Amino acid sequence: MRNLRNLRRLVRFLTFGLVVAAVATELSKPAEERTWQGRVGGVVPYDFRPPTWQRIRDAYWNPESDQLFSDRVFGVGWAINFYKAKTLLDDLFGRMMGTREAISIRMSSRSQGGGK
Repeated sequence: MRNLRNLRRLVRFLTFGLVVAAVATELSKPAEERTWQGRVGGVVPYDFRPPTWQRIRDAYWNPESDQLFSDRVFGVGWAINFYKAKTLLDDLFGRMMGTREAISIRMSSRSQGGGK
């Protein structure tokens, strides 16, 4: 329990540090060169522009992308492309069950008997 609490504190501290570093990076640029998007240390993406519906769709449900993680729409870090996650889980389920095709559980006709 205590280790989990310490891990949460560490994650909060790192997140806060990344936000401060991203804002400091943008404020160190001349005002006309500030885009409010980029990468902290060339690794962690940040974007402080107001989100648009297109950017939200591209980050969280993008069938055209092969990446599981995409740049976050607002803030610091990564977003999960749920379309790619769905396809990976479908593929994993198919391999575990020994079939690639979806299994239908619908009944094609009504059963005889029962409550007439």
